[in-house]
Amino acid sequence: MASQVIREWIGINTFAMATQDKLLELLGRLKQENVSTLTILVMGKGGVGKSSTVNSIIGERAVSVSPFQSEVPRPVMVSRSRAGFTLNVIDTPGIIEGGYINDQALEIIKRFLLNKTIDILLYVDRLDAYRVDNLEKQVIKAITDSFGKAIWNRALVVLTHAQFSPPDGLPYDEFFNRRSEALLKTVRSGASFNKNDIQGSNIPVVLVENSGRCNKNEKDEKVLPNGTAWIPHLVETITTVVLNGSKSIFVDKKLIEGPNPNQRGKLLIPFIFALQYLFVVKPIERAIRSDISKESRPSWETRDTSFTSRKY
Repeated sequence: MASQVIREWIGINTFAMATQDKLLELLGRLKQENVSTLTILVMGKGGVGKSSTVNSIIGERAVSVSPFQSEVPRPVMVSRSRAGFTLNVIDTPGIIEGGYINDQALEIIKRFLLNKTIDILLYVDRLDAYRVDNLEKQVIKAITDSFGKAIWNRALVVLTHAQFSPPDGLPYDEFFNRRSEALLKTVRSGASFNKNDIQGSNIPVVLVENSGRCNKNEKDEKVLPNGTAWIPHLVETITTVVLNGSKSIFVDKKLIEGPNPNQRGKLLIPFIFALQYLFVVKPIERAIRSDISKESRPSWETRDTSFTSRKY
């Protein structure tokens, strides 16, 4: 991370003044808690709006977005600094190809994150996706297997395309609640949460609208159909998760590769030897001694003994 180019965060000046004031207030709250650097990892399936969300957070076109290329081909980290605070946002490609996890893409992401600290995971999907499919569960499981179950203690679910009219006249908030619960259920399943994990898990779900057609309020802030100014709301939710007492995730070699099977085998060697001695070697020794004690002595050995006794 030291070699990453950190630029002045000029994109914050493109936000409405009310949004700027709220963001600076939230950054100040983090600095008061001795958090001067924040690294956000953005993951999800392809084409759900990860790169556009990165650009919306930064306030500039930091990551290329094209209708002919839905996402970045490799991980990209965008770093911005403002008033002594550094924000790193890591955009990643989708890891699904042909209906399965693309192990090569996942490996590239893990190697890119090596020796970096993940403070927040934004798991991105679309609000207007009506169903949660098996691909979702595969992606969530791949993230969990790669970075550990604890990463979900530092996670937000982000639903893009929020300026959307639900089908069949369903109230907006009701559709949002149903969509959120279905996705969170899949997160719990894909991450293999047990009963205690589910009781302790409280993954927030936030709405995002990256389109230039997003509605605005009287303060010129981008707002959702329910009237929420979504950029400050997203950053405020991120701040709450950062300060919830859980630990950031440091991505070291042991984390991404898992326990070394050779090392695990070495630890078992003394135990295996002890079992072999107790249940193999010792019984054989006892059997040999028993056979020796029961063996009848030959007549010639008895004659030799008698002769020796008479001689002396």
